[in-house]
Amino acid sequence: MNRKEHFARILARFQQVMPVAETELVYGSPYELLVAVILSAQCTDKRVNMITPGLLKRFPTVNDMASATPEQVFEFIKSCSYPNNKSKHLVGMAKALVNDFGGVVPSTVENLMKLPGVGRKTANVIAAVVFNLPALAVDTHVFRVSARLGLTHHAKTPLAAEMQLVKHIPEKLIPTAHHWLILHGRYVCTSRKPKCGSCLLADLCPFPEKRM
Repeated sequence: MNRKEHFARILARFQQVMPVAETELVYGSPYELLVAVILSAQCTDKRVNMITPGLLKRFPTVNDMASATPEQVFEFIKSCSYPNNKSKHLVGMAKALVNDFGGVVPSTVENLMKLPGVGRKTANVIAAVVFNLPALAVDTHVFRVSARLGLTHHAKTPLAAEMQLVKHIPEKLIPTAHHWLILHGRYVCTSRKPKCGSCLLADLCPFPEKRM
């Protein structure tokens, strides 16, 4: 079985078993998702979803966040990881949106990455989830799972993994493929104790440490 066939079989299995795959972050607008994704860096979606209601009630619009101080934002996000940096990023992001993009979240990865606190992974999430563009964010789950499944070979960095994945995944499936891989990594193909015995891809997985 060549690489193209391997990708096709894994993607078909995901489509069969998990036809609907979406972000677990709760949001109501592009701005709200951008806030949530910035907060989610090295923090669980569950924790972010606990933080965002109070934060967004206090700063419901981009202009509200842009008018805030990092110290004010910190009080609402101090239970997440790296709250000092993230409070500065959130205020800086909002100011940049207001000053450079008319308060509108841009749709391209390149423009999104111009915002404080927005790296390639965050930009790809927004581009894929909000605008349904063929952008694939590679976090630790996606990086691990794609390597174990044999979808990436010798990828040393998230960017290298991203380039290999988007090369072989049909464009229309790229936004959903991110969620398939991240959810699979979060709940099944976990870092320390992967649940290989109940894995929907076990028969297709070449992972040498597979535990059946």
